[in-house]
Amino acid sequence: MVRGTRVIVKTTKIPEATIMRLAVYSRFLEHLRKHDTVTTSSGTIAEGAGVTPAQVRKDLAYFGEFGTRGVGYNVEELCGHIRRILGLNKKWPSVLVGAGKLGSALALYEGFNIRGFHIVGVFDVDPDPVGNRFGSIKVLPMEYLDEVIEKEQVQIGIITVPAVAAQDVGERLVEAGIKAILNFSPHVINLPVDIIVRHVDFSLHLEVLTFNLNSRRTIK
Repeated sequence: MVRGTRVIVKTTKIPEATIMRLAVYSRFLEHLRKHDTVTTSSGTIAEGAGVTPAQVRKDLAYFGEFGTRGVGYNVEELCGHIRRILGLNKKWPSVLVGAGKLGSALALYEGFNIRGFHIVGVFDVDPDPVGNRFGSIKVLPMEYLDEVIEKEQVQIGIITVPAVAAQDVGERLVEAGIKAILNFSPHVINLPVDIIVRHVDFSLHLEVLTFNLNSRRTIK
C-alpha cells in the first residue's frame, strides 16, 4: 500500500474471477462501514472474503493504488472506489421475462434494489400471470416490452423462462435494445458477440458440491 489513492484501470484484461471477488469485497466493506469501522487491512478483507491478503492486494492492483502504508485502507473511500469500478454508483433499471416461481422470487428480492438493480418491468408470454403484481410491479404481456425498455432506458434483461423458450426470449430482448442478459434458464442461449450474457444454473453448483462430497468419501 502507498500513501494516497490513485485509481487507474489497467489495459490488461481483468480476470472475471477478480471482478467476482471485488463484489465480495464490496459487500464486506459495506458490513464494516455499517459497524463504523474507519480503516481496515488487506488481511481483514481477506478474512472476510475467504481469500488471502496477497489475493486482495493483487485484485485491487488491477485498478490502481489504494490505502496508506502502515495505516491500511479507509473503509469509506475503498468501498466507494470499488462501487464505482463495479458500476454500482448509479441505478440499473432491469426487466424480467418469466413470471413463474423463480421469476416472482427474483422480482420480490430486495437485495437487487440495495445494490442498485431495479426491476422496472416483469413480462410473460403466458396470459395466466399477466395482471398479477409482485409488490408494485405488474406483470405485463410481451407486447409492452419495447415500450418499457425505451421509456426506462433499460440495458439489463433477466430470463427465467423454461429452457425451450430461452433462446427466443433472449433474441426478443436484444431486438428491444437490451445489452446484457442474466439467464436463469438451464438452456445456454446464443446471441450476438456484443451482447453480454451470464448463465446461472443452480443445478451446476449443486453438482460441484456433490462432486466434492463424493471425492471426500473416495479419499477416506
